[in-house]
Amino acid sequence: MHTDTSLNETFRVRCYSKSELASLYFPGTAPDVASQRLRRWINRCAALKSELLQAGYQPRCRNLSPREVRLIVYYLGEP
Repeated sequence: MHTDTSLNETFRVRCYSKSELASLYFPGTAPDVASQRLRRWINRCAALKSELLQAGYQPRCRNLSPREVRLIVYYLGEP
């Protein structure tokens, strides 16, 4: 989780591509690697995965809705 307050940027819930959001959680890693890691985190958190599926999450879809992003942030914290 990113906690550097010197940037004075706050995380904003909006539509993100999966690789874009994953890169926020795993800065400094290649986008495909970051996406794999985020996918693993989602799969390991049964409650998150269940709620995402109920919200219409499609594992193969490239984009996340604000609702899906909000759920990810609720369970994993802000990137």
